Parts: sequence; C-alpha cells; structure tokens
Amino acid sequence: MLARKSIIPEEFALPGLASRMPRKPVFRDRVNKARFIAKNGSCNLAHKNIREQGRFLQDVFTTLVDLKWRFTLVIFTMTFLCSWLLFGMGWWLVAFAHGDMDPNRESGIEQCVTNVKSFTSAFLFSIEVQVTIGFGGRMMTEQCPTAIAVLILQNIAGLIINAIMLGCIFMKTAQSHRRAETLIFSRHAIIAVRNNRLCFMLRVGDLRKSMIIGAAVRLQVVRKTTTPEGEVIPIHQIDIHTESAMTSNSIFLLAPLIICHVIDRDSPLYDLSAMELQCSDLEVIVILEGVVETTGITTQARTSYVTEEIQWGHRFVPIVNEEEGIYSVDYSKFGNTVKVATPRCSARELDEKPSILIQTLQKSELSHQNSLRKRNSMRRNNSMRKGGPMRRNNSALVVPKVQFLTPEGSQNMAVT
Repeated sequence: MLARKSIIPEEFALPGLASRMPRKPVFRDRVNKARFIAKNGSCNLAHKNIREQGRFLQDVFTTLVDLKWRFTLVIFTMTFLCSWLLFGMGWWLVAFAHGDMDPNRESGIEQCVTNVKSFTSAFLFSIEVQVTIGFGGRMMTEQCPTAIAVLILQNIAGLIINAIMLGCIFMKTAQSHRRAETLIFSRHAIIAVRNNRLCFMLRVGDLRKSMIIGAAVRLQVVRKTTTPEGEVIPIHQIDIHTESAMTSNSIFLLAPLIICHVIDRDSPLYDLSAMELQCSDLEVIVILEGVVETTGITTQARTSYVTEEIQWGHRFVPIVNEEEGIYSVDYSKFGNTVKVATPRCSARELDEKPSILIQTLQKSELSHQNSLRKRNSMRRNNSMRKGGPMRRNNSALVVPKVQFLTPEGSQNMAVT
C-alpha cells in the first residue's frame, strides 16, 4: 500500500522550516589542554627516545652547566679525587721503580721524592703538588727525569681541571634565569578598549634597581591548527606585534609597563569574541629579553596566559604615584584590575559596526549616572535620618514673645 501524499508542500513542512531557521552557535566546553609554558617560565616539554646520546658528551661544559646542583657537586668532588689518586699512583710507581721503597736500600743513594715510603705518602704528595700546599716534609729531587715529567703533567692537568670546574660553578651561579626571578608579569592578561580599539594587554615589571638594557617583549599565540591539506600542527606558533615593537625595538623598563597588542586584521584574536575566547584552546606566550646591566649577560623571562587567565572587560589599576618629588610604585596592586565597559563581540564585528562601541559606552555612562544618583539619594536619606530627631526637638522648643511698653504706652515692641 502506497503512503498517502501530504497536502502541505514539503518545503513548508515542519522539518523544512526547522532546517532553514537560523541557529545560534553552540559553544562546547573546552577540553583542558596542557600549557606549553608554565607560569614560572619553564617549558612543559619532555624529550624522549633520543638515540644519539653521545652528542651531549661532545659539549661537556654545557652538559655540566645544565646538570642539577647535586650532580655538579658530585662530579666536582670526584674529578679532584680521581686526579689525586691517579697521580698518587704515578708517584708511587716512580718511587717503586727507583727503589726508594726498598728497606735494604743503601744510605748514600738519594731518593726521587723524599719521605715517600708508601702509597699513602705518595697520595699526600700528589695533593701537595696539585694544590700547591708544600708542607716541606716531602719534596722532589733532581735524580729522576721521570718524576720531573710527572710533575709537569700533574700541574697542567690540575690547571685544566681547575679552569673547567670553577668555570662551571661560576656559570651555574651566574645563570641568566637567576636574574629573571625579579622580572615579574601580571597574573592575568586583559582585553579592553584603548583608543577606540580592542586591545590585549598585560603588565611587566622589574623589582631590582639595576636595569635591563635593551629590553624587548615578544608575544606568541600557540594553538593547535589544521591546514587545508589536513595536516595537524599541534604547536603552531604565531607572532603578534605590540605597540612598543612597532614604534621602537626596545622598552625602557624603569617602572612597570603595560604591554599592549592592538587586535587588528593581522591578529589571531581578530575573530574571537568573549564567549569564543573561553571555548578556545589558545595560549599566549610572553617573552621578555634583555641584557643585565651589572653582569652583561643576556637574560630571558617567560610566562604564558591560557584562556582562563585572560579577563575580558578589565583594566589595570594605576600603581605609579608621585610622592614628595619622587615616583613611587605600589607593587601590592601590581595585578589588580577593575571592570570597564567593553563590547563582548569580536574585533571584526567592532570594526564592521562601530555603533556597538558607542552603545556600550552610552550604557556604561547611564549606569554610572544611575549609581551616582542612588548614592547621593542614600546619603541624603541617611543625613535626614540623623538630623530628623534634632529638628523635631528644636521645633518643640518655642521661645515666647515678650512685649515691652514704651513710656507713652502707645507703642508696643515684641522681642523674641
């Protein structure tokens, strides 16, 4: 049996009408993604399955500097102990070959090294030679050319070991990331309107009085992207420009500064609204580089901001004030922000419809005026409540009129 054909055309049926109705975009919950750069600047990256491990031994000095302190101190101690033991064995062999340890040795034959009669004494003499202590109890004579060669080799080896180990210790104590500990970033980044443009902003500061020469700030957006060919790029780095990078190559980091990125057509944040930003998985990396004024070493401080750490519609509070002829910085308010009127749409929509910004500012001004009116009315009511009983009491105290008669008795004078 054939199905009965409907009288209503298919394009006007309920499924057809529902398919043509405009649908609001559905934002799914964002999946928590591991951040690429931690807040303290460390890279969240693990290197696995490195087959050519010998490449690290080709650059021994950098490998020693990159090691942790406990491993560096163990290597430092073991290097000196092994060198003392090795040359102590050499001095013992020299004395044994010359016959200095023979108890039946004739008294007229001079020794190569005086008072070296065992391996312990040879080890102590090795320490005295390499560290140049020279207690005076043991000394080398000119009887053995082999002993002279061992002395020269030990001195050269000792100088090389001292240079490498002391240089390694110095480089570890003067590493550039130590200076970066006093370069601070705001806990949150903000997006607000500045000069009628939607901007991404953050605050940087330096806690030390010694300056960072030639400081420069770079911003990068890291996100997972897919090319039109279907290639998945898990860590796609996109450089974004700042106002300081457009005008000059460096910033003068004397006081805390607000780094501003104007969200324009070339920005990867151009198509993101406030709701879309919360659902995206992007990460903004901030890199501050410069030369330390006191040491001349290049330092780098890093941090990052994920979408949960980007506040839409906020502004940093001012922290630099002039007090008694000097400028003071209140670091207790370094990361404090206040809410400001900001359109929730994307920068693209704001460029296409400038009236959105005007309407937002008008609404903000009206709400501000209403709040001022409410505040003034509340103050007026409080003042009336406080002054009401006094007025009532004062009105109850009526001073009677007193009449005075003139001597003629024809005119009266009333005095209150």
